[in-house]
Amino acid sequence: MFSVTDLTKTFGSKTAVDKVSFELTEPRMIGVIGASGAGKSTLLRMVNRLADATSGSIHFDGREITTLRGAAKRAWQSDCAMIFQQFNLVPRMDVVSNVLHGTLNTRSTLATMFNLYPDEDIHRAIDILDRLGIAEQAPKRAEALSGGQQQRVAIARALMQDPKIILADEPIASLDPMNAQIVMDALRRIHEEDGRFVIANLHTLDTARRYCDRVIGMRDGRVVFDGTPEQLTTGVARDIYGAGADFSEDATSTDIDAIGRNQAARQRAKAIV
Repeated sequence: MFSVTDLTKTFGSKTAVDKVSFELTEPRMIGVIGASGAGKSTLLRMVNRLADATSGSIHFDGREITTLRGAAKRAWQSDCAMIFQQFNLVPRMDVVSNVLHGTLNTRSTLATMFNLYPDEDIHRAIDILDRLGIAEQAPKRAEALSGGQQQRVAIARALMQDPKIILADEPIASLDPMNAQIVMDALRRIHEEDGRFVIANLHTLDTARRYCDRVIGMRDGRVVFDGTPEQLTTGVARDIYGAGADFSEDATSTDIDAIGRNQAARQRAKAIV
């Protein structure tokens, strides 16, 4: 149903994504892990067509995605929703209007200019917010919400598109551990209940193991690991991150206990110095 073949992106002499290939025959929740600069975000941007591939191909349900232009490209971006680390909401706009922005690709220019939405869409937006546990926030400005709530609004906006694929680019990188868990629980539930593909870029190994059916590890633009969460051992993680024997998973964790251990270790190291 969904395949990426030898996907490559170069910027001048730098290769950001280098012949990445993987295939999904049914909806799965996929975690893409790797250090900053590994090519994870560029990969998702090419899948969504926010960036054009230098070479390679993407296929979904018989469509060649990398060659789409104009209305066909916009239709694909409706089918393939993007969630960003920084939420990308309109801060001074109310929450429900932010969610309704998920329908912009299907609305006329005139309706967009005057912010006109059918009652059916408004009710659906509120239902989606209720599903994510934040329906009571609908009339508030987005800027009044916490980071975790704003990310759930961003997820609701993506669901308004009724996409077949959800791409999440570091969706919990700026969140505290409690809100990170709420957001990841929501993405996992959406995958299981709706049967949607979810591909999420993640920094944290424990999150990838807990929520994902399959994990892809990237280093210097290339796939260096593609396997199950159980196969993602500490040794494999060292290879993905290019780390030495002193690599600690606690440094990438969102677990409160692990964070405490990592902070204690840093304090001990400072004391020794």
